[in-house]
Amino acid sequence: MRLGVLDVGSNTVHLQVVDTHPGARPNPTFNHKEELRLTEYLTAENKISEEGITALRSAIANAVKHSKNVKTEELLPFATSALREAANGAEIIAAINKDYEIDLQVLTGEEEAKLTFLAARRWFGWSSGRLLVIDIGGGSLEIASGVDESPEVAVTLPLGASRLTKSHLQGDPFTSKSVRSLRDYIENQLESVLPTLVHHEESDRAIATSKTLRTLARLCGDWYGGNGKIITLDAIRKISTRLAEMDSEERTKLPGVSANRARQIVAGAFVTESVMRNLDLDKLEICPWALREGIVLKYMDWTEH
Repeated sequence: MRLGVLDVGSNTVHLQVVDTHPGARPNPTFNHKEELRLTEYLTAENKISEEGITALRSAIANAVKHSKNVKTEELLPFATSALREAANGAEIIAAINKDYEIDLQVLTGEEEAKLTFLAARRWFGWSSGRLLVIDIGGGSLEIASGVDESPEVAVTLPLGASRLTKSHLQGDPFTSKSVRSLRDYIENQLESVLPTLVHHEESDRAIATSKTLRTLARLCGDWYGGNGKIITLDAIRKISTRLAEMDSEERTKLPGVSANRARQIVAGAFVTESVMRNLDLDKLEICPWALREGIVLKYMDWTEH
């Protein structure tokens, strides 16, 4: 069966097409991605501007066209925090669904965490024991923990890399004052969920997903040794400070850091460092599967049943 997963996120509109069947590993066959950064189109009234709506609709139209061209049997479109939290998000989605004849659904932060956790569990298997899974998106941070395929705890916080960059970081390089403000904000937000997560510190494996965390793992490997698939607490402490001292042009020259992500990688690094320190995590292992794979796995489970 050929499935298309259309991920309308805070940074990109990403179509991933996979061939699969119940019980099979999803096999990627086609990818189409457009950088969008929806959070940058938010107005003072927390609405996506007309310019942003036009850009979004164009990206959706292109993704639907590509999906049809590669003969996708089922399209599974979903949206995350940018559309979920925009004051005109529901109105935009209703128009998109009508005009492009799709069923774009908005995931809650908790649903994102649960589906990402499912993907990590399937990737690492039952022998990996208790998992703690961390995902940093453009708009939000999700953390989930448990021993089964459904986590015992799943939390979400407004600590996405793109959101934090827009709301807190100023200058190029970023000013010391704005960096301190960002770090204080991250710590205050994490304090609200620490009582829920503290008894899950003794997980057997701590797992990281998302483009931001994969990029940071690569930098850890390049700068401080390793295979690029692990983030250590010592390395992320050094990396976050080093990244913050660079300007955007310098960061774009780093391996794996695109021009579109050169500013927000700093916020992602500080969130990672704070989470690891507060949860007493020595290292994070990168999982190549994340939310999109979780969507496919959940859908195939439903199909089989």
